Amino acid sequence: MALKSFIEVRPDSHFPIQNLPYGVFKPSPNSPPRPAVAIGDYVLDLSEIASAGLFDGPILKNSSDCFHEPNLNKFLALGRPAWKEARTTLQKLLSSTEPTLRDNADLRRKSLVPMENVEVLLPIAIGDYTDFFSSMNHAKNCGTIFRGPQNPIPANWFHLPIAYHGRASSIVISGTDIIRPRGQGHPAGNSPPYFGPSLKLDYEMEMAAVVGPGNELGKPVDVNQAADHIFGLVLMNDWSARDIQAWEYVPLGPFLGKNFGTTISPWIVTLEALEPFSCDAPKQEPQPLPYLAEKISKNYDISLEVKIKPAGQKDSSVITKTNFNHLYWTLTQQVAHHTINGCNLRPGDLLGTGTISGPEPESFGCLLELTWNGQKPLSLNGTTRKFLEDGDEVIITGSCKGDGYTVGFGTCEGKILPSLP
Repeated sequence: MALKSFIEVRPDSHFPIQNLPYGVFKPSPNSPPRPAVAIGDYVLDLSEIASAGLFDGPILKNSSDCFHEPNLNKFLALGRPAWKEARTTLQKLLSSTEPTLRDNADLRRKSLVPMENVEVLLPIAIGDYTDFFSSMNHAKNCGTIFRGPQNPIPANWFHLPIAYHGRASSIVISGTDIIRPRGQGHPAGNSPPYFGPSLKLDYEMEMAAVVGPGNELGKPVDVNQAADHIFGLVLMNDWSARDIQAWEYVPLGPFLGKNFGTTISPWIVTLEALEPFSCDAPKQEPQPLPYLAEKISKNYDISLEVKIKPAGQKDSSVITKTNFNHLYWTLTQQVAHHTINGCNLRPGDLLGTGTISGPEPESFGCLLELTWNGQKPLSLNGTTRKFLEDGDEVIITGSCKGDGYTVGFGTCEGKILPSLP
């Protein structure tokens, strides 16, 4: 019999009892932040569940103070046994056959808050942020655009998950406006470099892994144990100023073209919720070095979609349909490579996948690819776009279809505001 909640959950909801993603919210502007899980159109306040003594398993019985924190970091640090225990407890409490919460009107009133009435916040304190470059289709397209089709992907790409360190301070929650960045662009002829608002502002359809327990400095994470260091996934839009990036990235890589804003969705979907949707990862040729060779190499079947709502228009247009399973380098390989030199990850660190692109043009994960660097403008509800204009809104969604239910991530949204004077 399929697991069912006593809470009414719409068939198209991203948050059935099979999901229970974690986030942090404020029920009112003056309230302190508190952890929660999403269930249907409600958030379940985990501080109230903890205060009621309902986390009574062997691990959380003495550690449930983690749900009285303003973020999830303390809970993340407890590791997979604690996460599984919490999931089992919460699924039981929310099930249609369990009276503990269902029949306690006072506890229901205190702990179940309509989602439309709350403010969602960044769910984690992000100490460090790394962005990978793990989609082969994206790497091939970018290389072809900038270096030509003869050798678009550098040889090292097939041997290691390439990445750069991003800026954690400019990671923002879905719904936060993004101010168009200013910077330098390529010179025209013998003129000085262009300086001003970016003329090639772009989105990047990504996802990001949220790190759970870290590792000690100098002690790498084994690739076959790396999943125990990943709590779950969020949607991510790593906004990019392509003109600034193109001028600055040689020889040290992205800087001002990337660090002005990165948006994530508010609900972290756990690996346990995603497990029914795991699938084989692509075959890797050449075979990776032993520290990256996995006994089981898997991705997840997560459908991803991007819409743009042009400035001044009421309707949005779907411009990207892709899937997480297009990633060449897996999440666990990313963690293993990140730590192989002894680098220490910490709870709450964020690891972006890089832009996720499929093999077909409609599955390309950014405007750089979709418009081929502005050479092929997109048609959107009677208007055209080469890159994002002021007032444009970008909406990213992601979900997995189960047997009669959907495990989803909600949305990752942002609107472009004009550059500061």
